Amino acid sequence: MILIADGGSTSVDWCIVNNGKVEKTTFCYGINPFIRSYEDIYGEIKNFVLPNLKDFSIETIYFFGAGCLSSETNEIIRRAIAANFNVKDIRIDSDLMGAALALCRNNPGIVGILGTGSNSCFYDGEKITEHIPPLGYILGDEGSGAVLGRTFLNECLKNQLTKGIKEKFLEEYNLTIPEILNKVYNEPMPNKFLGQIADFLVLNFEDESIKSLVRNSFADFFRKNILQYDYKKFPVNFVGSVAFIFQETIKDIANDRGINIGEIHESPMDGLIEYYSLIRE
Repeated sequence: MILIADGGSTSVDWCIVNNGKVEKTTFCYGINPFIRSYEDIYGEIKNFVLPNLKDFSIETIYFFGAGCLSSETNEIIRRAIAANFNVKDIRIDSDLMGAALALCRNNPGIVGILGTGSNSCFYDGEKITEHIPPLGYILGDEGSGAVLGRTFLNECLKNQLTKGIKEKFLEEYNLTIPEILNKVYNEPMPNKFLGQIADFLVLNFEDESIKSLVRNSFADFFRKNILQYDYKKFPVNFVGSVAFIFQETIKDIANDRGINIGEIHESPMDGLIEYYSLIRE
């Protein structure tokens, strides 16, 4: 029996799998070690994950997470898990590696993540061999939900979008400009707040100013990330809520640039379950 965790910056999905069959699923808030401390992560697992999974006899835990980029950050997650679960075999890797395994299995390909954050790599069928650093939603993360939200707020509050969009947004979200500033600069996990604005963009996508904003952000993602890989030889696969919701726009932009899009999935979990079920048979 194994436990697989898909850890984004906003939420983590946990799934107990036994011989390819899902036995139990649960979730908690994102536990990115760049954003949350060890104590915070330990408490999140103890309070929201362990109570739902403590009755299962787990042999191995596979955790793929945002922010798991080095031995130091991975150790923070490993220690927090080990302090909650009596499991010796705990394997920590990046969410990008999880996406690569889920999308490509043992085949080479280009992998993109477009969720609250964004990331990309070239996967050779065994390991990640090329990687453009995402840099987070302040310095990078082009095409991500957080950057879409950040860009929208900038354009919206500075009256750069279609007339009436600002008033509609503030009314629907029941927000004032001071409240927005407080959520971004003072409250924890501002990336989560910014990422939630993608819902408004989806519902108002027919507005030309919003459509242009979204397309420009995805074009930026392709230009600064995907075009640096061998996209003419290998397909580009995506995982993440933003990629899934805006997949037709992504395919359209890719087509304009001669990029072949492979698979697009909302979550890597099904692919990870299939991958680990096959290798453990």
